[in-house]
Amino acid sequence: MTETAIRTRREGTILEVTLDRPKANAIDLHTSRAMGEVFRDFRDDPTLSVAILRAAGDKFFCAGWDLKAAADGDAVDGDYGVGGFGGLQELPDMNKPVICAVNGICCGGGFELALSCDLIVASSTASFALPEIRSGTVADAASIKLPKRIPYHVAMDLLLTGRWMDAEEASRLGLLREVVAPEELDDAIWDLARLIASGPPLVYAAIKEVVRDAEDSKFQDALSRITSRQLPTVDRLYASEDQLEGARAFAEKRDPVWKGR
Repeated sequence: MTETAIRTRREGTILEVTLDRPKANAIDLHTSRAMGEVFRDFRDDPTLSVAILRAAGDKFFCAGWDLKAAADGDAVDGDYGVGGFGGLQELPDMNKPVICAVNGICCGGGFELALSCDLIVASSTASFALPEIRSGTVADAASIKLPKRIPYHVAMDLLLTGRWMDAEEASRLGLLREVVAPEELDDAIWDLARLIASGPPLVYAAIKEVVRDAEDSKFQDALSRITSRQLPTVDRLYASEDQLEGARAFAEKRDPVWKGR
């Protein structure tokens, strides 16, 4: 099943990654490792600039950890692969934008996987939950990330009760970029991906590294690392043709032509 659990297709510099493991798109160790390989290759391919993560079917985006596989011997602390659970949570130096398209149920590790992406667009039928509390375990990645993304007490409510949150509430809390009708999700996610793909890839890389580096830093420390060009992506950007192209295009009142170098 794993051979067909992850499907990819490419349009220009955009890579679409589809999780397809009926019935609930749950992720076992083997699938997680395969996803890590896909996203590692995306990260390392200079001809790709943006990824879309989505799931097959209408009922589930992803139910998270495959408990049936766990019952058959998959250890919860097993080898998830190069990117950690789902291929993204712990993938180092992921300096390219990843957009998540959420349809249907997004719970447990599936919710954590969506939180690992940079932007989330959801169907109006999407729903979110962290039900780990009911199975006697901890939603580890969500416990770290969610209180930083939404108000603390709301995050704790979701973590401590396992209650469900619909797309409207998730959007109101700022977790989602957009909520669209189910039949509009495909167009919305691809329009966004094409918009981002038309932008400057070296700037995107610098943005992602700066955000990551500054997460636990004091403002002045983080800013000093940027201005002194201690971050590799920032150093590369400031010395690039694209940096000059942006200024020239502005001065010449034309659209810039980004070359990624």
